[in-house]
Amino acid sequence: MTIASDKPPSVLYRHNEHHDYSLQLNRWFLKPIGAWPESRVTTISERLLLKIIQIICYALIAFTVIPSMMYFYLEEQDLDTKMRLVGPVSHWVMSSLNYSSLLWRGKDIRCCIQHMENDWCIVHRNVDRGAMLRYAKFGRSMAAFCAVFLHCGVFSYSVVNSLTPIIIVVGNETVSTRRLPCPFYSKLLDISHDPMNEIVLMIQFLSGFIANSVTVSACSLAGVFAMHVCGQFAVLYTWLNELTNEEKRTTKNKLANIVEHHLRVLNFISRFEKIMNQICMVQLVGCTMNLCLLGYCSIKEWDEKNTKTITTYGILFVSMSFNIFIFCYIGEIITEQCRKVGEMAYFINWYYLPHKTTLDIMLIISRSRVIIKITAGKLIHLSLMTFGDIIKTSVAYLNILRTVM
Repeated sequence: MTIASDKPPSVLYRHNEHHDYSLQLNRWFLKPIGAWPESRVTTISERLLLKIIQIICYALIAFTVIPSMMYFYLEEQDLDTKMRLVGPVSHWVMSSLNYSSLLWRGKDIRCCIQHMENDWCIVHRNVDRGAMLRYAKFGRSMAAFCAVFLHCGVFSYSVVNSLTPIIIVVGNETVSTRRLPCPFYSKLLDISHDPMNEIVLMIQFLSGFIANSVTVSACSLAGVFAMHVCGQFAVLYTWLNELTNEEKRTTKNKLANIVEHHLRVLNFISRFEKIMNQICMVQLVGCTMNLCLLGYCSIKEWDEKNTKTITTYGILFVSMSFNIFIFCYIGEIITEQCRKVGEMAYFINWYYLPHKTTLDIMLIISRSRVIIKITAGKLIHLSLMTFGDIIKTSVAYLNILRTVM
């Protein structure tokens, strides 16, 4: 399907404005962490700045993860304490893996962004543009909710931890200091005294912001891409419903446009799945483990009647559950939309169409039966049923953990 080059400047401006509107929040989330993909117009200085930002982000995450790992293996011996602290560290590890996936798939993300821009330029009618804009608004709302839920969950935990003093015995001296969001190996730096404790605390806060931003970026990107797919399918359904109203001499061309548009949407979904399957796998495995650990830690804190910490764990639980729910919901609606194409093609008044055109519609129905599913690591199909299985699995692991511990 070709893009007309004789459009008035006002129409082209409106297309660019809608495209920028749909991706605005993603740009805000991805640029601060250097994950917004490069384009042909990216200058050398901008590419150099991106590399510097990426190195800083990796360094800050490593500053939190490496000392924490050393603390687990070389310093801390109490198993309950390790169980309580392994959850926060795993969040940083998951974010580093997802960050690498976002950078590795930068070209595919750029292709999807370019694909979206072309889709906005292709539509000519206000009814089609209105359908795409409604889904674009929903995608923005989904991205905003992801940012609020995920940032609030992790930052509430970090703030509550920093406001809770911890007593450390250094030789014959008892020192009260701030608790860090993640443990730190004491032989690397002496964090029992200020200002070193405050410096490490601030660096971990900054590192936590980067780790959260990576998860928010991946989740919001998936939401916006999925809603764009829904918008394209809405346009496709409109064209299918209008097919029987066309004159016989134009029906064939209209059907050709429908088939070409259908293939464009499927190509976009295929690239989208390629971008997200590694990230979804990390999120599913990591969040299943963390939901189990949150339940275990909440039971321990309940025995100690620590209301403040239990509230923080509850916020974290909702945040992680929402994160997994968004990915599963996206997989569910894309599967449903792919399947719905065949149903819509069947329920139109195809018996009013020419015989040859009716046979061509059968090809659309057959193609819609081959569904491109959003998966986690190409192993697990993401759906609402998968979300229920994750919750049940985390509860089962929690029961095993309670029995063993």
